[in-house]
Amino acid sequence: MATTSDTETVEQHRAERDARVAALRPAYQAELALGMDRLFEDRRETCPWCESKRLKVRLKTADYLQAKPGTFVLDQCADCRHIFQNPQLSKAGLDFYYRDFYEGLFEKELGAAFDSTGGDTGQRHMDRAKAMLTHLRPGRWLDVGTAAGEFCAGAKKVLPDTVFDGLDVGANVLKAKENGRIEHAYQGFLPEHAETLAGRYDAVSMFHVLEHTVDQRAELEAARKVLRSGGHLMIEVPDPESHFARLLGKYWVPWFQPQHLHFVSIGNLNRALRDMGFTVVAVDRREPHIPFDLLGGFGLMLLRFLPFRNEPWISKKPGPGGTRLCKLFFALGVPFFPVLHFLDRALAPLLRRTGFSNAYRVVARKN
Repeated sequence: MATTSDTETVEQHRAERDARVAALRPAYQAELALGMDRLFEDRRETCPWCESKRLKVRLKTADYLQAKPGTFVLDQCADCRHIFQNPQLSKAGLDFYYRDFYEGLFEKELGAAFDSTGGDTGQRHMDRAKAMLTHLRPGRWLDVGTAAGEFCAGAKKVLPDTVFDGLDVGANVLKAKENGRIEHAYQGFLPEHAETLAGRYDAVSMFHVLEHTVDQRAELEAARKVLRSGGHLMIEVPDPESHFARLLGKYWVPWFQPQHLHFVSIGNLNRALRDMGFTVVAVDRREPHIPFDLLGGFGLMLLRFLPFRNEPWISKKPGPGGTRLCKLFFALGVPFFPVLHFLDRALAPLLRRTGFSNAYRVVARKN
């Protein structure tokens, strides 16, 4: 039962958020008045992975999580099967859609969502460290896309003697250093720091990072540069060949539009790594699976039909009747959440082994 204190805390959080929304609204509305075209690059006519011209639309979707405006198209190459956003977000678009998500307005909501994605995230971090430990015991490890350093803090329990550094485009990487989770913090993109960090690391990790990058091969080359000879690169990304990707369509959470720009298949990634001078030493489609597909897909569908949100980039609000109808629809859907959460967890052991795994991991050694 909720106490008076709990209610007051919720009301205080809501009031603080409303105040932040009101403060942000003028800037967002002014930016939207400039038009949407500036947020996208020109549409590509060839595949960015193999340059084939045989492209077809895989799906069209919207930003269901933030409800920022825009329609996003994922194309698939008929030759190499690479899936990519087309047209891709421009630099201005990346700034617009990332702003107030990982940091800022959505930060608390995003943290709560990740905490509910099935399984113990702390245990997941330790399992990743153990997976690396089967190949080497790193003296120094760079975690790319480290955010607030949660992985490094968890991995330290398995590798207490390893020195962890972190790199991220956001300001949270600086907080990770302040909190003692990493020794050195690097802000920006890995290719920008590759020359400075060349040959410094025994291990580099990229957990759900490559799908966010504009040029995946440039990121892999940068990772190779900062690794010592014999060092290991560990990558986890969404698996575009998952059966859930077709079953759930635009409501498959790992599509994560508009932030995920590229979806590389396990075959394409392994071939690219070998061409760059790596030896692939481990491939895993089971452990990286996050049991969240059914609950996440249903949640995205509900968000699709909830236009009564008050985010600063939303200018038109529904009338009282529409708001009441949407709230009723949401209330009817909420009881399904625990059921779907249970199914995601209960079915996970089977799904991991039958092509439904939503992610994969590759470990490669620099030759």
